[in-house]
Amino acid sequence: MSNIDTQLLQPDALGLDQAVQILQAGGLVAMPTETVYGLAGDARNDHAVARIFAAKGRPHFNPLIVHVQDLEQAQKYAHFDTNAMALALAFWPGALTLVLPLRLESGLAPLVTAGLDTVALRVPSHQVARDLLAHFDGPLAAPSANPSGRISPTRVQHVVQGLWGRIDAILEGGAALVGVESTIIGLSYPPLLLRPGGVSAAQIEHVLNASLATIHPQSAIVAPGQLASHYAPNAAVRLGVMQPLVGEIWVGFGPDCGGAALNLSPSADLAEAAANLFHLMREADLLAKGQASIAFAPIPSHGLGAAINDRLSRSAAPRPRC
Repeated sequence: MSNIDTQLLQPDALGLDQAVQILQAGGLVAMPTETVYGLAGDARNDHAVARIFAAKGRPHFNPLIVHVQDLEQAQKYAHFDTNAMALALAFWPGALTLVLPLRLESGLAPLVTAGLDTVALRVPSHQVARDLLAHFDGPLAAPSANPSGRISPTRVQHVVQGLWGRIDAILEGGAALVGVESTIIGLSYPPLLLRPGGVSAAQIEHVLNASLATIHPQSAIVAPGQLASHYAPNAAVRLGVMQPLVGEIWVGFGPDCGGAALNLSPSADLAEAAANLFHLMREADLLAKGQASIAFAPIPSHGLGAAINDRLSRSAAPRPRC
């Protein structure tokens, strides 16, 4: 799946109309969201969903997040209990994905759920994504718009670098404001934190008035973003480093990393670090030139730091052998 004539579309009426036509024909459009850019295809179209997997080189056992326009549309595809309704009302539109029981009559392509009886749903808050969903008037499967296992895209140029010639269009929408993917919550009993992300566990626990359980790292894949080696640059990665090795590309955090080649946030602002994470991962990988390793300074584990550390841990995990 290569040598496709990829179009770069503006987020105006003409661009949205072109994007909708592509999606209705089973094509793929990279769209901006507040978290990262997503690779969108009609979640009801088996061929479109298969093209998403092909374009990304994504393992078929890893389910996809389905983006919808609002809670009313989401209820067409999944069953909502009291906890699900409370979280949707509190955080949608926004950076929260809910894994819910799939409706038998949902009409979603089986590849979207990777054969599971649950579906991951999200209502994005980015205005361009919302405009596209309103014009399309249907569910869009949209994992991150990058080759599978590589650094997630937070800017149009990242999508161009990874998927140009492999997808039909890219819809411009500026830099992602959150910069890490959505938090994923499984609403079994007890509620499960399946992936840290843009909404903190503390915020979710406050709404539920209950603690979140966590899933074992070796558990079966039940939601997007659970692969151990994920978001990986080409260079080897070391974590928690305050004294980098000679020649190592050091990515700092905070004011005590004056010698770092790059810094996620010189002021130790976790929101700034999250927004910069994937962008600076790419820059560090370019600086490493396939020879040096990348070392990241320690990141606090509270708030958005949990999501950042989750991504870094996956980037440093042993890579699967082909």
